[in-house]
Amino acid sequence: MNSQEVALLGEEIEMLMQERAMLLNVAGAAAILISHATAQNLPQEVVQAADRLSESLNALREDTLKDALDAVHAEA
Repeated sequence: MNSQEVALLGEEIEMLMQERAMLLNVAGAAAILISHATAQNLPQEVVQAADRLSESLNALREDTLKDALDAVHAEA
């Protein structure tokens, strides 16, 4: 691998790490939103969307969800 390929690979890794950080922020904020949502106060369509979001959050590995909550400085 030449130096240009190494540099491009490094840039790609940095971009992926930034993307991961942004996605962790989104997942953390979503987790907080879901934890504070009350189904009785929401329209049915919102409850269904919240259920799908909740299922997606629950499907995350525990360490990933913890990283997401840490990214938004939330308490698990």
